Amino acid sequence: MKAILRFLYQWLIFTPVFVLLTLWCAFTVIMMAPIFGSKFWGYNPPKWWSRLTCWAALCKVKVSGRENLNPKQSYVFIANHQSAFDIFLVYGFLNQNIKWVQKQSLRKIPFVGFASEKAGHVFVDNSSTTARISTINKAKEQIVNGISMMLFPEGSRSETGKLARFKRGAYQIALDMKLPIVPLTINGAYDVLKINSSLINPGRKMELIIHKPISTESLSEADISNLIEQTSGVIYADLWEKYK
Repeated sequence: MKAILRFLYQWLIFTPVFVLLTLWCAFTVIMMAPIFGSKFWGYNPPKWWSRLTCWAALCKVKVSGRENLNPKQSYVFIANHQSAFDIFLVYGFLNQNIKWVQKQSLRKIPFVGFASEKAGHVFVDNSSTTARISTINKAKEQIVNGISMMLFPEGSRSETGKLARFKRGAYQIALDMKLPIVPLTINGAYDVLKINSSLINPGRKMELIIHKPISTESLSEADISNLIEQTSGVIYADLWEKYK
């Protein structure tokens, strides 16, 4: 009976609401960001799109650690990647103006890919060394005036909800710009929507833990391995036991 109710809720309520929210958000960003700038219009409509999506999925959201952040400071945020709902959780509830570093494949999503481009998000191009350098340079251009960068250093969603190996790209950006790195621990998003599934589990609890910034002022590229170990350790420590 629960499975039937969940199925009906998803396709009769959640999906129509999500589609309408997505179209509203995409068209608003596409129309407003090129005229009035992406700092406000590339962030606020998607923030509310994300919050409303979480609420439409009946998710219970808990956030801790916002006091660790300065709204006027730019950061490089890194988080574990459990689910597509990670995006809604971070975008909707971090309360920090962020730009995402995204996969090229997301650019092909109708309306959303174009809106993401107009919002100032950066698409990763791994086709060549020159392309990767260009991607990093584009990312750097966006991190100004309190705007931060958001990345998932695992690169892709977790198959099990557990932490995978972190890649170096996010750390290279942070070191090059001498920006603080802020680890984020995400819990529960895996239970809302697992990878390779199209069915949500409404009513689940999600948690976002914002850890203290880690300065990169005196660090060099030789310190990246230690940074990866340090930040992944911080994130891992606050994962729910079933994700460890």
